[in-house]
Amino acid sequence: MGPRGAAGAERGYKGRGPSAPAHHAPGALSGRLGPTRPRPGTFRAWTSRVGAMLRVRCLRGGSRGAEAVHYIGSRLGRTLTGWVQRTFQSTQAATASSRNSFAADDKATEPLPKDCPVSSYNEWDPLEEVIVGRAENACVPPFTIEVKANTYEKYWPFYQKHGGHYFPKDHLKKAVTEIEEMCNILKMEGVTVRRPDPIDWSLKYKTPDFESTGLYSAMPRDILIVVGNEIIEAPMAWRSRFFEYRAYRSIIKDYFHRGAKWTTAPKPTMADELYDRDYPIHSVEDRHKLAAQGKFVTTEFEPCFDAADFIRAGKDIFAQRSQVTNYLGIEWMRRHLAPDYRVHIISFKDPNPMHIDATFNIIGPGTVLSNPDRPCHQIDLFKKAGWTIITPPTPIIPDDHPLWMSSKWLSMNVLMLDEKRVMVDANEVPTQKMFEKLGITTIKVNIRNANSLGGGFHCWTCDVRRRGTLQSYLD
Repeated sequence: MGPRGAAGAERGYKGRGPSAPAHHAPGALSGRLGPTRPRPGTFRAWTSRVGAMLRVRCLRGGSRGAEAVHYIGSRLGRTLTGWVQRTFQSTQAATASSRNSFAADDKATEPLPKDCPVSSYNEWDPLEEVIVGRAENACVPPFTIEVKANTYEKYWPFYQKHGGHYFPKDHLKKAVTEIEEMCNILKMEGVTVRRPDPIDWSLKYKTPDFESTGLYSAMPRDILIVVGNEIIEAPMAWRSRFFEYRAYRSIIKDYFHRGAKWTTAPKPTMADELYDRDYPIHSVEDRHKLAAQGKFVTTEFEPCFDAADFIRAGKDIFAQRSQVTNYLGIEWMRRHLAPDYRVHIISFKDPNPMHIDATFNIIGPGTVLSNPDRPCHQIDLFKKAGWTIITPPTPIIPDDHPLWMSSKWLSMNVLMLDEKRVMVDANEVPTQKMFEKLGITTIKVNIRNANSLGGGFHCWTCDVRRRGTLQSYLD
């Protein structure tokens, strides 16, 4: 009930006070006792008058209403005492409920605070607050069709053996240490760091459509995207990530209480119809052919997307159709964000598209890192707009280092702290030199073991607040 409704209810309440015409009271009670008005002089008419008097007495509140109950009850005897008490109690409850609804309405209509804790329009404005993921309790996902379509063949035996169990403990321990150091460095750079809640992802769960174990809360970029002062939870496509949102709920509720907008996209059922059960995967060549034909393991059964398949540049947001993001998911985002934002679909020569930020990473106004192994089919759109297209150097990560869920191109998956500062892999010297030539200071951090879980600095974070305003960089 809004302010007008509250005012109307208040006026109705006053209309039932002592100044209201006496003949209104029996009519109000007759709705409960029958459709016709009781005849004068009958017992029914008398109880109607008593009920009306009692309601007025009770509505005026205080102990006098309770005294009236006992007094009238003693005069009428045990037979009617219960009826009188029920009349008093129901009137009291209705009055309290009405007052509570007014209070709730008043609270709900409070204006949003000017200093919203959530505010980010792009990937490069000065970073003030960030969510950093956790490696603790990370589990290997069960080897389902959607996992198979997103992983390299040489790691399939690893998934078949360890699916549903923790990643190797020694490796996880090193990853946890690396991410803690990354958080410390972010704090030293003046950034507020938030962390998701620890959860045991090995627990098995079951829905009406499937059963699975969990994955992790390592990559907040996959599940959360901030657009302006709104934080959006993505309807991800992997069954092992169905309950991943639980790790972030306490943080998001805090932001919501402090004035941020909070949206959860339609949760997919992840029924069998969401996946192409006959999706043919035998080699990289197969994947190239299927991607060129626009075929992916996810169908258009229901909207799904990972937030990491979207990248922001003010009023323009770029998305790719991938193994985990379908056209229905992109269309949901397009309609949800319109008319303030424009969502553009772009595509790449990529045999295994999953997350855009190791393929096309926007690092400044009109400046983008474009993966040379996965050229963008719509690159002329950016060239015509005067953008600078930068080709990052080939990554130097060793072939024998395990990358269970990603490619070596995590070297370009960097996090901009502002236009002149970038967090970059301490081992990727060629990438560091590229940024230094651009006049950008490199903040070197080693997360090589954390990379194995499927992400670089951009993946391991979700920028919650950047100091900037909404602008257009494509016009």
